Amino acid sequence: MATVLPSPPKVGMVSLGCPKNLVDSERILTKLRSDGYAMSADYAGADVVLVNTCGFLDSAKEESLEAIGEAVAENGRVIVTGCMGKEAETIRARFPQVLAVTGAHQYEQVVGAVHEAAPMPPSAFLNLVPDGGLKLTPRHYSYLKISEGCNHRCSFCIIPSLRGDLVSRRPDAILREAEKLIAAGTRELLVISQDTSAYGVDMRHRAWPWKGGEVRAHMTGLARELGKLGAWVRLHYVYPYPHVDQVIPLMAEGLVLPYLDIPFQHASPSVLRAMKRPANQVKVLERLRVWRDICPDIAIRSSFVVGFPGETEADFEYLLEWLDEAQLDRVGAFRFEPVAGAAANDLPGAVPEEVKEERYARIMEKTAAISAAKLQAKVGRTLSVIIDLADGEGGATGRSTADAPEIDGEVHLRDATHLKSGDIVPVRIEDADEHDLYGVSVSAGHP
Repeated sequence: MATVLPSPPKVGMVSLGCPKNLVDSERILTKLRSDGYAMSADYAGADVVLVNTCGFLDSAKEESLEAIGEAVAENGRVIVTGCMGKEAETIRARFPQVLAVTGAHQYEQVVGAVHEAAPMPPSAFLNLVPDGGLKLTPRHYSYLKISEGCNHRCSFCIIPSLRGDLVSRRPDAILREAEKLIAAGTRELLVISQDTSAYGVDMRHRAWPWKGGEVRAHMTGLARELGKLGAWVRLHYVYPYPHVDQVIPLMAEGLVLPYLDIPFQHASPSVLRAMKRPANQVKVLERLRVWRDICPDIAIRSSFVVGFPGETEADFEYLLEWLDEAQLDRVGAFRFEPVAGAAANDLPGAVPEEVKEERYARIMEKTAAISAAKLQAKVGRTLSVIIDLADGEGGATGRSTADAPEIDGEVHLRDATHLKSGDIVPVRIEDADEHDLYGVSVSAGHP
């Protein structure tokens, strides 16, 4: 007589915010899947819906509240987790029917809430999960979180109050996770944390056994070992501490992608002091020159805040001039937005909204011109490109080593019927615009 398996409860997930939140969502879903739960791609099929919230900016909080409201309206059985979980009273006041509210990276609490809301029928046949865990990104790239929290106290940021101080993961545990991801099809590892450069500080950079040797809990040692695993390794959220200089030779060797995501935030010394950020941008310019001498193809991306309290027109002009000198490859800009609980809210010299808009338009115009010139210089070159999407009709979209998914530019290919997602191929660049490149795969037989 055939065994009739019970139907497992289904869990839906709405994941908001940064890649660090996305990793949290993947870990939660992986644990739930290993407990036997099934996943639902829509509200109607879910027995319970998880909303992983972002609470960094007021606009992000409102987006989170709207997502909770939609889940409540469409499904009714909702568990809230993530950064905005710190404001449980606000959530419950607006949506008293939510089943539970937990904070950021409180995996056990949120999984426990799911078990209570949608109990799993006992069955030895339902506990199935892939070795690499469940992913919310395409199969060929994965975010690899190396630490939680942050030791900085930037005046505009409330991350430490949401996620606590820096807590690094053991390097051998990170490397084992990376090996599993690569075995499951990952071709690009995107290393993330709140401060990648500070990795291991809380562990005093001690070493752990690894592959007959040892690996230190340090950004450089970890990057070197990750680079030996055979996938692209891309470093995000890197503060320009002096030891970052040691990573550049790894890029020149080809162990790590020639790419650094450094959140400079501003260039004016007075604004940086008000932000409580490192304020020696002249020295940074010299280091950029040295890095480019060592690794000419290095791509630097950064983000900047305009309209910070006290920012004068002179401060903003200083930033534009600094960008002319720095010639950063990829730049994102944000208008200053007060965040409840941030020290910057009490600073004098609030910048009018119309001035913020005008400065935002100017910085985007400046950085677009720099990007266009840099990309134009790549026309005629052959670059390694990882394919993200192939339409099956000859078109494909990918990224060069200078492009992270979602936030940077793309490479658009023609005559690409032979390519599929995850392929890494040489591409001859034929054209460029302000943000993207256009070309053809050399492996297609084009000369």
